[in-house]
Amino acid sequence: MPETTRRAERLPGNRYGNRPTMKDVAARAGVGLKTVSRVVNGEPGVTPDTERRVQEAIEALGFRRNDSARVLRKGRTASIGLVLEDLADPFYGPLSRAVEEVARAHGALLINGSSAEDPEREQELALALCARRVDGLVVIPAGNDHRYLEPEIRAGVATVFVDRPAGLIEADVVLSDNYGGARDGVAHLIAHGHRRIGFIGDMPRIHTAAERLRGYRAAMEDAGIPVEGRWMSLGVTSPERVRRAAEEMLSGPDPVTAVFTGNNRVTVTVIRVLAEHSRRTALVGFDDIELADLLQPGVTVVAQDAATLGRTAAERLFRQLDGALLAPERILLPTRLVTRGSGELPPAD
Repeated sequence: MPETTRRAERLPGNRYGNRPTMKDVAARAGVGLKTVSRVVNGEPGVTPDTERRVQEAIEALGFRRNDSARVLRKGRTASIGLVLEDLADPFYGPLSRAVEEVARAHGALLINGSSAEDPEREQELALALCARRVDGLVVIPAGNDHRYLEPEIRAGVATVFVDRPAGLIEADVVLSDNYGGARDGVAHLIAHGHRRIGFIGDMPRIHTAAERLRGYRAAMEDAGIPVEGRWMSLGVTSPERVRRAAEEMLSGPDPVTAVFTGNNRVTVTVIRVLAEHSRRTALVGFDDIELADLLQPGVTVVAQDAATLGRTAAERLFRQLDGALLAPERILLPTRLVTRGSGELPPAD
């Protein structure tokens, strides 16, 4: 007889969503509700035989203790929410894992979701997490107005923003030095003889994209190099858009001799475009990418530490939850230039 049939016979009337309660356990074990509560919570005052009967009933029914109700009585739900931009983006994997590790060390569960770079979806997700009584939020913002969180923060929901600052409210934020990192990356290309340097980035309304563009402009200005409009392209990071931008920069009588890419998704597409061109073009990307060291040449990048971003934000969050009265702080983490070959190529002409 199939296992599913046997189980159905053992538990007649079982329906998904109808979880067994302590009352069900008490009825099956033939004991009072308080006795079940004592066994479930490891309290004294129960004979070994009674405890055995209760444990057998728990196992037979598949009962699980309702931790949500228990911790709500203590004023904490032992859970925090993480609002990401895109769960599929490799950059957010180490960041999410770091937040989870800190949460676990504090006995808390992490619940995360993706805003898909949509401000309305971000707000909907953040408020849904608050409605589920998370103790705190770590938010990678998609929007520029976070006043919707003010009532939640006043109600005691600890909140830390990461990767991008909050909009129109004062709150903790942990950032990478996007401006300084981009400035260093472009200055590196200039030091290797490049003057016609293209920049392909994300949408300009995004804080990180705007800061990296600012760093690009600053490095060019420091070197006394006028920037032509056709050398800059910002927009969605779809392969189609990025490919068009790269092709335009690499064509014409005076193509760029180097490209600085604004994030890992842009870098991957530009690598594909450069592989199709016989003309040698230098490349420095913001964000490291998988297998960057195995390409020929290896890809030079401005690397940010996503795990440290997540860990720093989560630790700040739990300091708030532990009762520390902290003024909102802006924490800026350094980037580092990783040279592998593509950023050290000299101009082809």
